[in-house]
Parts: sequence; structure tokens; C-alpha cells
Amino acid sequence: MTYKFKFRPYSRRFVRSLATSHGIWDTREGIILSLSDETGIGWGEIAPISWFGSETLEQALDFCRQLPTEITDETIFSIPDDLPACQFGFESALEEVGRWGDGGEVLPPHPPHPPHPYSLTFSGLLPAGKAALEEWERLWRDGYRTFKWKIGVYAIAYELEILDSLIHALPASTKLRLDANGGLSYEEANLWLQNCDNIQANQALSLEIEFLEQPLPVGQFEEMLELSKCYKTPMALDESVATLKQLANCYYQGWRDIFVIKPGIVGSPSRLRQFCQQHEIDVVFSSVFETAIGRQAALKLAAELSPHNRAVGFGINHFFEQEETWLQHLWKDF
Repeated sequence: MTYKFKFRPYSRRFVRSLATSHGIWDTREGIILSLSDETGIGWGEIAPISWFGSETLEQALDFCRQLPTEITDETIFSIPDDLPACQFGFESALEEVGRWGDGGEVLPPHPPHPPHPYSLTFSGLLPAGKAALEEWERLWRDGYRTFKWKIGVYAIAYELEILDSLIHALPASTKLRLDANGGLSYEEANLWLQNCDNIQANQALSLEIEFLEQPLPVGQFEEMLELSKCYKTPMALDESVATLKQLANCYYQGWRDIFVIKPGIVGSPSRLRQFCQQHEIDVVFSSVFETAIGRQAALKLAAELSPHNRAVGFGINHFFEQEETWLQHLWKDF
């Protein structure tokens, strides 16, 4: 099959800067693309995070610029593995061709959540530091019952004090995820896990520490594997499994705790499906702060490939202004 191909870069600022152990993130940049044939149009999104393991935005733009205005399935399925965000964006668009009606339709409506065999629950992202103590209440009112809190941003003693306040403030039955983004030392990771185990053992607290996410840098896999066997609190890999190749490598090296998959940068959706269907892995699907276009494709995968039905990490809308209005401005460029 042959498809007409168009793309446009985008840039949108966070309502407030996002602080992680990698630094401050102010602006989300990416690419919206469309593929069309006589049946209609499919929309896709390329949303790289180079410091997380994907290609850079410039590499993705260079790839799009060198393509002709008409491409084939062969072009899409031969995108190299060092362009995982491009693999996701093009394959997602290909799966959607015709979804929006006849070939004359130019703009999609605001994409709805895709149908799935069970209801996905969502995890709300809390800001780093003390701001989490105020933000959780608003997210709770919005219906979130699982929260992710960024750690490894401030001094560990300060963050442990905040954790103590947070676990006593959160309502019963809340699940809390702690995400270090690879920013802890081995000693700090042990201290966090000891505290998490103590919280789990405290019968006066009905809150659950669901897991500690990526405590150590990517290069310290063996140490994380060792830690996963020493504590009751589960651990999750995130940066270590940013791409499908990394995911497979960690699995074959013995990781059996949780895998956090960011569909927007993991690579080929078709190959991800194949891997997850062949191996019974415990997964959490998570956002890369994509628009509704990429989010729809990612949630479709999450609905298909989440056997443990863990809350998906897509509770991030409060980090941006009203998306529908923003998207309508973007469509004018197509």
C-alpha cells in the first residue's frame, strides 16, 4: 500500500516546569504526522525523550524530512531501531488509517479513549518536593486513587520527611509509587526500600507503596536485580527498559519485578505486542507527555497488554493547558 505522508513539529509549554532527577523540563516538543489513502487518514505522534533513551527531536525531524510525500508499508516497517519514537508514531498512524472517515476528511475530532475489554485506571503524577502535599487532594477529587511521586530531586532526609507527611495524609487504600528516575545511590536506594518495607509493615497504615521505580542509573542493572531480591517492596525498571531491545535484555537477564513501558518511545507496537504475548511480564504503561494523538495509541496498547491491570501512568493532563484548543491551532498547519 502507498500512503500520502505529512508531518508538522509542535511545541507546548508545561503549565509549570517538571522537576526530575534529570533536571527541569519546561517545554514538550514533538511531531504530529498523518498517513492517508482512499479510505481516510491515520494520525500518529513522534514524541522523543532523548535523555530517556530515544532519538533526539532533531534526528526524528531529519528522518521525516528525508521521506518523500508518498511512502509504503515497507518504509514504515523498516524504520531502524535507533529511531524508536519514529517507529511508534508511524506504526500507530498506519493502524489508524481510515479511522477518521473518507479521504477528504482533514482533521480528526478530539480522540476519545479507545475501547478496551476492561476499564483502565489511571495514576496521577505528583510534583516533586512539598508541592505533592497539596496537589494530591486535587487529584483525589478528580478520581485518582494511585499516585506517582518524583523522588531523588532533593536531599534524601528532606524527601523522607515529606514521605512521612504524605503517607499520613493520603486516604486509606491509596497506592503510592515512588519514581527516582535513576537518581539514587546504592546506599540511598537501600534506605528508601527499608523505609518502604517499614511502611508496608505498619498495620496502622492501610496505604500501599506499590513499587519503587528505577532507583539506580541504567548502568547499575545488577545492583537493582540484587536489591529486588532483598526487600518486600516491589521495584520497577523504567529508564533501563526505555526501548524494546532494552526490555528484552533485562528480561533475559532475569528481571521478574515490574516493567514500566512508555509506548511513545519503546519502539514498534507490533513487536511490543509479540514480546508481551510471548512472555508473561508484569507491566505498567506510562506517558511520555504526548498529545491526545499519541496517548490514544498508547492506551490502546495498554488495554491489550496489561494482564495485571495496574493503573496506567497517564494522569498528566494537569501539566498542560486545555488540549482541544491547542490541537485545533496545530491542525491549521496541516
